[in-house]
Amino acid sequence: MATLTQELSDFYTKIHSNIPKDASNTLNSIEAEHSATFDYANAVKAGDKLPDFKLTDTFGKEVTRDELLAQGNVLLSFYRGEWCPFCNLEMRALQKILPELAARGTTLVAVSPELPDQAIVTSQKNEITFPILSDVGNGLARQLNIVFKQPERIHEVWNLMGGIDWKARYGDNSLEVPVPATILVDKTGTIRNVHLDPNWTKRLEPTTVLTWIDQL
Repeated sequence: MATLTQELSDFYTKIHSNIPKDASNTLNSIEAEHSATFDYANAVKAGDKLPDFKLTDTFGKEVTRDELLAQGNVLLSFYRGEWCPFCNLEMRALQKILPELAARGTTLVAVSPELPDQAIVTSQKNEITFPILSDVGNGLARQLNIVFKQPERIHEVWNLMGGIDWKARYGDNSLEVPVPATILVDKTGTIRNVHLDPNWTKRLEPTTVLTWIDQL
């Protein structure tokens, strides 16, 4: 069975082989600029305390940090949106290890700035059964210093797939998304492990998540 890393690599090759060269260059230049300028020093790191939050799930229910921590360890997976195929691949890979996470006393929660009705689309499309919380306006992601404001030229690529109505999906026109992140928090609210990569085509292997938890 292919690893998540291999699936992501295969998809990257496929998409860049099937879009115009100009669009491919645009995507690569945006990613390169973002990777070169991302501020790791101020971003969330192991040892930090998870900020307090109150986010809405796909059923309209408010979920707080303390409610999640009361259940044990928490694994937060920040993703950009349903339109991002790399995010969808990661979500499906995490879904596969859900029983193993539960056996280790860990609650998996996805977080996205998409509005709740858009999160429902993500959940249905990827057959996700774990909670997806809407961080509208990137409030929590901003506290963790992992927000990326995409340049306007990203529309050149999106227009190839019919365009994206950003305001309908996110409630604003900011083009801001979280840097894809996987964050393990123990039941005391202390962040124990963090995986961040401004290159949105790279994600953490789910097997590594399980190793993190086993080492707590």
